[in-house]
Amino acid sequence: MKRVDIIGAATAFGQPKLGVDLGPDALRYANLIEEIEKMNIKVNDKGNIYSDFKVEASTHSRRSENNLKNYEQVVDFSEKLAAAADESVKSGAFPLVIGGDHSLSIGSLAGISPHYDNLGVIWYDAHGDLNDSASSPSGNIHGMPLAIACGVGDENLVNIHKTGAKIKPENVVLIGMRDLDEGETRYIKDQNILTYTMRDIREKGISTVMSEALEYLEAKTDGIHLSLDVDALDPEETPGTGTPVGEGLSLWETLLAMNILHDSGSITSMDLVEVNPLLDEGNMTAEKAVAMASALFGSKQK
Repeated sequence: MKRVDIIGAATAFGQPKLGVDLGPDALRYANLIEEIEKMNIKVNDKGNIYSDFKVEASTHSRRSENNLKNYEQVVDFSEKLAAAADESVKSGAFPLVIGGDHSLSIGSLAGISPHYDNLGVIWYDAHGDLNDSASSPSGNIHGMPLAIACGVGDENLVNIHKTGAKIKPENVVLIGMRDLDEGETRYIKDQNILTYTMRDIREKGISTVMSEALEYLEAKTDGIHLSLDVDALDPEETPGTGTPVGEGLSLWETLLAMNILHDSGSITSMDLVEVNPLLDEGNMTAEKAVAMASALFGSKQK
């Protein structure tokens, strides 16, 4: 890994809490670029991508007729991000997409996946993000990006940047699951998606879980995208996020997991999402997110 493109995904449209669009700059203020450069990696900060739509408190999270909130905004933003991610891979860089809410993965996967025949995905998160407009209790699109990437859901979102599904369910591994909706649980079972709940992690240990996930994916994929939501960690570790769930992973476990992924040499792109500085305590969530990214790029767990 010689060059990393940082792509700021300044979107809050996928969920109701304002401020997560400030996440990319919070990560920069926490020395993201400097920490990656310590690994002798060239960093190209490509700045932030914004939607043509403004984030306005008075109109945020209005439902469209298809039960999706901020629908037009998410479509617009996803197209822009997909183009940037596509260009990054095409240039030979490692795209590090920093957010921003998890709906950004609609765009990142749409732009990255065309460069692979069988892109694998590690979804490191408290949530499965496998809802669609029918199964979603909330209509928040940040709970849908993985389903959309698998070809399930609204046609316009599924067809962002390139027609059809971007990844195959059998090329997905879910890690850290502890808050799944009924429709998500059913989809996981129907598609036989490899899933590690927090109970699995506690029983097996994070090292075994990551090794098993890599073994499962490396056998059948030609690249692996990591999508890391900071709410995978326990809220005591990362308070600055919009949908915290208790009894999550520790920072120590996550740094070890990132080291294992680094040593594998298999990770080809990454999303780092859901850092909301307006909900944070002294930017500590951003600082810990930077530590996680640095561990993926080679900073060793002590």
